[in-house]
Amino acid sequence: MNEYAFPGEKNTTNKSTLNSGMTLRDYFAAKAMQAYVQNNYRMDLKDEDIAIYAYQIADAMMKEREK
Repeated sequence: MNEYAFPGEKNTTNKSTLNSGMTLRDYFAAKAMQAYVQNNYRMDLKDEDIAIYAYQIADAMMKEREK
């Protein structure tokens, strides 16, 4: 399940979220990427590779939440 990290108010009439915010997966990926870049670990990687790595970590975190 890909929940929202910062959900807004829900519209009780049609059950839709008015302001969904970013997904929890995106939030996890952003935090992973921030830590990765901040620690200057393997900065020889392309930006695209760092993004892929960040989402791999995010996916692992999402999977761990299901336990």
